[in-house]
Amino acid sequence: MSKLRLAGIVKESIVDGPGLRLAMFAQGCPHKCRGCHNPETHPFEGGSEYTVSQILDMAVANPLLDGLTLSGGEPFAQAEAFGELARGAQARGLSVWTYTGYVWEELAGITGEKQEGIDLLLRNTDVLVDGRYEESKRDYTLRFRGSSNQRMIDVTKSLEGGKVVEL
Repeated sequence: MSKLRLAGIVKESIVDGPGLRLAMFAQGCPHKCRGCHNPETHPFEGGSEYTVSQILDMAVANPLLDGLTLSGGEPFAQAEAFGELARGAQARGLSVWTYTGYVWEELAGITGEKQEGIDLLLRNTDVLVDGRYEESKRDYTLRFRGSSNQRMIDVTKSLEGGKVVEL
């Protein structure tokens, strides 16, 4: 079973996507956005290790959850394990939101050994919030995003149509 290195978990979040969500924050981020509200997630060292099974057990233990939110740090830095987690969550009827500092077009352009994990995570994500946080574009009126350059993408429709479809 794959393992995840997490900076933290919020078992009942109402700010990381719609409804009641199990939100987890990946340990490690290559973007290191200025003004990030989770700077403690930037180093790839630290955090705590969890198996995908442990996280899924947490999710199933709370029948009130609407879904999982994968945030960071950068979930795509651990794409294969987060992809397995997302697949397991969807199989249990939970929605999956994934936050990333990459933009859709960057993720689509990554090739090689990492592509399989990236594809797995994308295919099992319902909504992707993409783009680095830009402090100069901070906007407190946006729902579920920190800066106006970030997009909320319907992943299923985007994959089917071959182009980004925003919510």
